[in-house]
Amino acid sequence: MRKIHYLFPIIIASLFLLTACSTQNKSEILNVMESEDKLSATVTPGTMTTSSDNNHMMQPISVENIQNASEEIGGQPLDFRLEGNVKVFELVTKPVTWQIIQDVFATAWTYNGTVPGPMIRVTEGDVVRILIKNELPEPTTIHWHGIAVPNAMDGIPDITQKPILPGETFTYEFIAQPAGTYMYHSHYEGDVQVSAGLYAPFIVDPKEPTSPAPSVDVNLMISEWLLRDGETFAAMPMAGMEPNYFTINGKAFPDTETINVKKGQLVRLRLAGIGQLVHPIHLHGVPFTIVATDGHPVPKAAQLTKDTVLVSPGERYDIEFIATESGQWLLHCHILHHTTNNNVEPGGLMLIINVTD
Repeated sequence: MRKIHYLFPIIIASLFLLTACSTQNKSEILNVMESEDKLSATVTPGTMTTSSDNNHMMQPISVENIQNASEEIGGQPLDFRLEGNVKVFELVTKPVTWQIIQDVFATAWTYNGTVPGPMIRVTEGDVVRILIKNELPEPTTIHWHGIAVPNAMDGIPDITQKPILPGETFTYEFIAQPAGTYMYHSHYEGDVQVSAGLYAPFIVDPKEPTSPAPSVDVNLMISEWLLRDGETFAAMPMAGMEPNYFTINGKAFPDTETINVKKGQLVRLRLAGIGQLVHPIHLHGVPFTIVATDGHPVPKAAQLTKDTVLVSPGERYDIEFIATESGQWLLHCHILHHTTNNNVEPGGLMLIINVTD
């Protein structure tokens, strides 16, 4: 309604002028009216697409310059070097063939050749410098999801920086703060690039360790894939592009990792939703406590004890529990279609927590 009220005087005045002007002037006035209409619309950076963009999103992920993955497990800590007081990390974006489960491979766009990319883990207050080289066939950027970075380091193409073109390098630098569970991912055509594997964990440990410290601390990134006729497509919540594989740290059950725990140990799981669907994650055998959300500690008086938590895209939950019962306990998504591989159960978002005496 506000838009109509805003345009009403312009429309009336323009109609009056159209009756009194030459054909050339009428054309000019119509152009002005069209411009006013475009300017009155609310535009969100990064959301404007053309028909060609939509076609691009529905094309298979490019296999140009693809190579075999050199590692089988993603999300492993990334080494750094010290330059003065700065921790320097190096990343390369590149396409690889990534194994999701036995005999099922995806075309993945990756950081350093794995899905997820390598974990950057530092201490609150550290100065970090990340050098990235783009070996993809398309531009890219990195967004540091939830971390308080300077605006110029936020990774939004044509807003805070120019896209990093194929073959180019870029340097990000910031102070790692506050402490918490975060992640980094592409913010260039994220619908495609994040779905293709350009995401990774970023952990900022507190200067003063929490007490009691967990004996087991595991990061779990939840995502979705669309594989069809030997090709990989960007999985999206839209008709014809729905995912048919679901992964935790780049693997689907039964190839998801087994978390080995001793009875009586305190376990922390860092759940991160990096795909485009919601996932109610359920733990068998023992309840858990939500101790942090989106990198922020939950005050003890406000902590919830649950056995299921809904992890939405972009969210992170740190959950903790004490392994009180021995046995093999299941952690899984309770949208049960998400525990299938190409519609065959069991699969997808499941893993085993193996508790031994």
